[in-house]
Amino acid sequence: MIDILVGGFFGDEGKGKVASYLAVADKPEMAVRTGSINAGHTAVYNGRAYKLRSIPSAFLSQSTRMAIPPGALIRRDILFKEMDETGTRKRTIIDAHAAVITDLEAQEESKNQHLSNEVGSTKQGVGSAESKRVLRSLKLAKDYPELSEFMANVPSEVIKCVENGGKVQVEGSQGHYLSLYHGEYPYVTSRNTTSSGILSDIGVGPKYVGNVIVIFKAFITRVGGGPLEGEMNPSDAAKLGMAEFGTVTGRQRRVAPFNAEMAREVVRISGANQVAITKADTLFKGAGKVREYGKLPKEARKWIDDIEDKVGVPITLIGTGEDALDMVDRRTKSLR
Repeated sequence: MIDILVGGFFGDEGKGKVASYLAVADKPEMAVRTGSINAGHTAVYNGRAYKLRSIPSAFLSQSTRMAIPPGALIRRDILFKEMDETGTRKRTIIDAHAAVITDLEAQEESKNQHLSNEVGSTKQGVGSAESKRVLRSLKLAKDYPELSEFMANVPSEVIKCVENGGKVQVEGSQGHYLSLYHGEYPYVTSRNTTSSGILSDIGVGPKYVGNVIVIFKAFITRVGGGPLEGEMNPSDAAKLGMAEFGTVTGRQRRVAPFNAEMAREVVRISGANQVAITKADTLFKGAGKVREYGKLPKEARKWIDDIEDKVGVPITLIGTGEDALDMVDRRTKSLR
């Protein structure tokens, strides 16, 4: 079956952490990452941090095959660098229809004042490349000889894996409220970031999906322009340990408290049956590196139970530190 990991708010929720934990815990046969290089996911394991923009965070499972689907956009230099850093060259496949970003698209975005100054684009060339793909002028992975050894039909490989009883972990990028269709346009990214958009990027239908896990952070952050309800003063956020900086751009993230109403809408739209919460250790003193629910501080358990009631689905994973294994896992066998 397919497990889909969906970003809950505006990105930066800790999808890399959750994906890397599930990879170590479940050892899926395949891992797919959708989206593009404008989203950085961080996986921390055994004291080493990996900042990834193309390769799935599930690479930590040595038996797991990596896949780049047809809806993704890659940049060759970044992809090869990450393959070498993660040791995944021999277990990575790329769909022939994945699109390729070049320096030209990044330069075009850097010169676009609307994207740079108003929207707050990462200026990685993703939006420019997507527009060219829609106009059928962008080159695809199959057009580059240096990618030929990785070519595969990713939708077919995913379906074959599921039909043979295997697990496929799909790592979405960004967050629900950055969706081109569900966010506060124009302060959004260039694709649909919900579970339906992620499935479309892979190229398979919903009957193969077993679990949809929406990932929230214990507080909200976003970069770039656009509304942010309850936005905190940066100095106040820093005092609470909530000051963060973007993985790709290095920009300081704007901060707001957790919003249960927004979270419930995300769960409903993506059809989630599980929720993961990260950074519980930032919100609650004494939660750091705890790996059993009963050992979390009482106030943390009360807060989690309250959020669970409001969003309407079980909170099955609770992140309590940077390392992939700093996780409280409350899944039952039926949800694995």
